[in-house]
Amino acid sequence: MNKLKSSIRIALGALMMNKLRSALTMLGIVIGVASVIATVSIGSGATERIQAQIASIGSNIIIVIPGSTTSSGLHLGAGNAVTLTETDAKELASQCPAIALAVPMVRGGAQVVYESNNWATMVFGVTPDYLAIRDLSIAAGSDFTQQDVAAANKVAVLGQTVVDNLFAGANPIGAAIRIKNVPFTVVGVLAPKGQSSSGQDQDDVILLPISTAKRKVIGINAANADAVNTIMLQATSAAQMQAAQDEAEALLRQRHHLQAGEADDFSIRNLQDLFAAQEASSNIMAMMLAAVASISLLVGGIGIMNIMLISVRERTHEIGLRQAVGAKTRDILSQFLVEAVTLSLAGGLAGIVLGILASVLISRMAGWATSVGPGAVLLAVFFSALVGIAFGYYPARQAAYLDPIEALRYE
Repeated sequence: MNKLKSSIRIALGALMMNKLRSALTMLGIVIGVASVIATVSIGSGATERIQAQIASIGSNIIIVIPGSTTSSGLHLGAGNAVTLTETDAKELASQCPAIALAVPMVRGGAQVVYESNNWATMVFGVTPDYLAIRDLSIAAGSDFTQQDVAAANKVAVLGQTVVDNLFAGANPIGAAIRIKNVPFTVVGVLAPKGQSSSGQDQDDVILLPISTAKRKVIGINAANADAVNTIMLQATSAAQMQAAQDEAEALLRQRHHLQAGEADDFSIRNLQDLFAAQEASSNIMAMMLAAVASISLLVGGIGIMNIMLISVRERTHEIGLRQAVGAKTRDILSQFLVEAVTLSLAGGLAGIVLGILASVLISRMAGWATSVGPGAVLLAVFFSALVGIAFGYYPARQAAYLDPIEALRYE
């Protein structure tokens, strides 16, 4: 233990005697560790952002939209046909064990007016289960009820953005607003939800009973009064997502009288699969960036090895004197290894600080979410020490196995 302490003291003394050279030697490690920390923080931030987006949309959600249509030989794409109905939604909820909720939806843009203020927003015609399926909550007032849907009552629940632009701090509950010149009573205000994965403001919305939205605001489809734009499903659990999707597909094919081999007239989208693909892409990109950044660590390690070899040559006579007074091979080896690891660790710690600062600057200037976890910091410290040992061992071994006689003769 005493010999190790002595080796550490001698190594630190040698480094302090050449401060500028030691600082320049650490530079490659500093840049490498900072780059890795910054890239890992960007990747972690992207993953957290995707997880927050999933949470903001709701849990275990599956979207069903109408199928495509063909007009004059032109394929118009999914969502153009009138193939989904409110009855489909009711049957999906009652006939599919893996589906907990099914909400039919119609939507459209509308101008809403309150006194002298007006605002253009999106209007969703839904059922009361929409709040549960989207993990929404009421911040003030209450949601509309199934009785409101049955009676097509003119009641509305507003998102916070609509409230801010129409009421300017006044209490909206009980206020009379006009949507496309139709009077509605505000019964509730949604708790803020923030932006969606596509950057859309989820609070810029008005919820109406689906029956009222069809009759008074959006209009009834001329081909089918029961038609809806979308059916939103919620599986009973994350493990039942695939089962819910399969059950929905089978029931809708049966209800729509589709024969074997005939294409679906609807499209089912599993949002978890979509976000999982996004997260996988984000992780791959972060790993690629970290791999590129880690090249700086390799360069820094080579720099340490070069400087240590120069140091061994410069201190050959000193090494010979130490050997002459009884220093063993392992003592010399440990001294030079301590120098290499100290350089690498000091560079690693400086790189961590620089990497964290870079992450903060990237977050503020570019608007990207970043997250520096303790795991990334510990990994950086570990790799710094590993680089010091890996690239310092060869020079240390060269020093430890010098011939004492030749070393003493060296000028």
